[in-house]
Amino acid sequence: MWASKRAGAVPGSVFALMDAAKGRARAAGLDVIDLSIGSSDQPPPEAALEALREATRDPATYRYPLFSDTAPLREAAATYLTGRFGVRVDMDREVLPLIGAQEGLAHLLLAVTDPGDTVLLPDPCYPPYLGAVAVAGLNVVTLPLLPERGFLPDLDAVPNEVWPRVLLLNYPNNPTSAVADAAFFRQAAAWCRSRGTLLVHDHPYAELTFGGYRAPSALEAGLDGVVELHSLSKTHHLGGFRIGFAAGDADALAALARVKGAVDFHAYLGIQRAAAVALGLPDEVGRAGARAFEARRDALVPALRGLGWEVALPQASMYAWARVPGMTDSVAYAVRAAEETGVAFSPGRAFGARGEGFVRFALVQPPGVLVEAARRLGRVPVQEAREAITR
Repeated sequence: MWASKRAGAVPGSVFALMDAAKGRARAAGLDVIDLSIGSSDQPPPEAALEALREATRDPATYRYPLFSDTAPLREAAATYLTGRFGVRVDMDREVLPLIGAQEGLAHLLLAVTDPGDTVLLPDPCYPPYLGAVAVAGLNVVTLPLLPERGFLPDLDAVPNEVWPRVLLLNYPNNPTSAVADAAFFRQAAAWCRSRGTLLVHDHPYAELTFGGYRAPSALEAGLDGVVELHSLSKTHHLGGFRIGFAAGDADALAALARVKGAVDFHAYLGIQRAAAVALGLPDEVGRAGARAFEARRDALVPALRGLGWEVALPQASMYAWARVPGMTDSVAYAVRAAEETGVAFSPGRAFGARGEGFVRFALVQPPGVLVEAARRLGRVPVQEAREAITR
């Protein structure tokens, strides 16, 4: 009765269906191995936690923080961008703290678009992108991410009559774990500038990279017409703290600041202090967390390949994206697998039409548990699972 058209346009979540399946598995006495949610299970850096503890004992942190109060975090973010990517930004005009990158994206779209504008959205993509676009009332043109292209979009295939207001990218990618190099971002930024399009790059996995690969920043292609969203949820294991920052085009960030000023204050000052400390920690601290996920990748990918599944070896992120031969209904298969084995993962269709045929595993359990998950899944024939749930 009270739902607006805007609320009604937000797509439903397949993850609620999966949550119910996990509940049924637990009720049946199964030990659930939950690999469906990409929330880091690693502890935050101790130095960041200590900064937060100290802040809670400082009465000055209890008030509503204003923009001027965010200066230490903005300075830490600017220093991080320079040290990590060689990108120099003005901390007063080209950096803005966020209450998590997901909040930042939703408000950014409201700040830089009008209802009916066009956004280029990858398919598959992180599901909250779909909700943010719906709330902003935008027209979506999808960019297929295909295995044969390394899950990178073909911008040259965008019709000439499409003049998008925003292009949204995300590398290292969720859900595919695909990566992009600096040359790709230079090409994407040039394409956007030629069409008057704002390039928005969601970059929450910047430090979760494996081996010799280090993820570049879209800001290396220049700040004009580019905004990048950073989150400490994955890279510094601060998911529940809800803290991140946007950096890039000063005009776009000024618009975002106006919208945010109408709907929220900044994060608690203690959390800001913890984030500033985390951003300034030695590189080795972040690499230790990345190595933990790399070891999990090295355990799960061979185990899934042993089932006959097609799985690329990720160079980054905290996911494995697997094509399951013979599977035509990823939701049905995921529900059946959870109910019968207790292993929960995300069906590819939850990420868009191009995700069908795939499933996503979050590397949020120790290596031995991941191998056990693959062993259990070997007991669920793909075709029978599909037929059982659809009949």
